[in-house]
Amino acid sequence: MKKALLVAAIALLGGTTQAQDYKAPLEKTFLAFDTTMDLKVKTEQSNKLTLIAKKWDAEWTTHYYAAYSKAQLSYMEKDAARRDALLDEADKEREDAVSLLKKDNDETYVLAAMIANARMAVDPMNRWQKYGEIYKQNMESAKEVNPDNPRMYYLQGVSKFFTPKQFGGGAKAATPYFEKANTLFAKEAAVTDIAKPHWGKDKNDYFAEQCKKDDKG
Repeated sequence: MKKALLVAAIALLGGTTQAQDYKAPLEKTFLAFDTTMDLKVKTEQSNKLTLIAKKWDAEWTTHYYAAYSKAQLSYMEKDAARRDALLDEADKEREDAVSLLKKDNDETYVLAAMIANARMAVDPMNRWQKYGEIYKQNMESAKEVNPDNPRMYYLQGVSKFFTPKQFGGGAKAATPYFEKANTLFAKEAAVTDIAKPHWGKDKNDYFAEQCKKDDKG
């Protein structure tokens, strides 16, 4: 009996160690992806995130970050078909994350909103109605789950920032969202575990600063 328990304990420890192994490469690759604007480098890092998701297929966050990278890459591509193909991949990775979680959480809802917004950006004139509604629904769902998710307000701020002033957008309209996000990012500052999404503060700071410059101009 003691031998059986020892074998079981070793197996459990081995499984735990293996589960932890994904965090270091995931964090390193995500940081490399998220801190460059070079399309070639960004694409290479996104491909690495996809490989990480395949290797550690049972971790929802590996799929989450792979999906995030595809959505972000789509904004940098010029070819519409290529952009949609990337978003198809993002949708698949997000679905895998949700499947592992057994249900959506606030982060996967925000990710879904991001992907919908990226879909709309491919062809705004013809897609705003369909994907605008999907974006809105996912934002509302995210807020119901966790009204203190800073990435939700950051994305709303970005959406407002790039919406023409005549349609209720612009820097002034976006500022309250970036300010709200900044307050919530401050509360989240202690989070360092890559397994708990906490990206966005640097980007939020950038847009908040752009809003200040716009007001001065």
